[in-house]
Amino acid sequence: MPSTAVLEKKKQMVADLSERIKNSCAGVIVDYKGINVEDDTKLRRELREAGVTYTVVKNTILGRAAEEAGLEGLDPVLEGTTAIATSTDDYVAAARILNKYAEDHNNFTIKTGYLDGAVIDNSEVIALAKLPSREVLLATIASVVVEPIACIARAVNALEEKGGAAAVETPAEESAPVDEAPAEEAAPAEEAPAEAPAEAPAEETAE
Repeated sequence: MPSTAVLEKKKQMVADLSERIKNSCAGVIVDYKGINVEDDTKLRRELREAGVTYTVVKNTILGRAAEEAGLEGLDPVLEGTTAIATSTDDYVAAARILNKYAEDHNNFTIKTGYLDGAVIDNSEVIALAKLPSREVLLATIASVVVEPIACIARAVNALEEKGGAAAVETPAEESAPVDEAPAEEAAPAEEAPAEAPAEAPAEETAE
């Protein structure tokens, strides 16, 4: 019969896992049978870098934790080797990474998963894995929001440049007649003295 210390340890494990499930937006449960140490280390690192918590659990512990968390429908898959991956803010990361690994390793299979407290089957987990990553989605949303703002900014700049060009051209057009007027008035004044002296000596010489 298990000692009191062992029972308390199991209760704490159940409580911790239950809290983890409650605080996660998505989770994936897998059968990790056949995975070697090297592959397991690489997989854990990739999941950790994506913000996903991954642990091997006993089926009894996971069953009780899911029950306490209000997650129903896991009993049919709680057999064999079991590991659970949970994410607090990324619905896609765990499914994408684990599904890719399962495609490359025949003994590694996806059992089931859940989204926002509702269990989904393995086909839905695989469909979820095909969605864009959180980073791609955020980038897409950002581009949709920023592009109209960028268009407005370009339009405002164009109007400002057009307005500035018009302001520069206006004084030049107004000043043109002022420059030409003195030139027209000065021409007759210069020609009159030149013609008068030239004709007077010619008449006197003829006489």
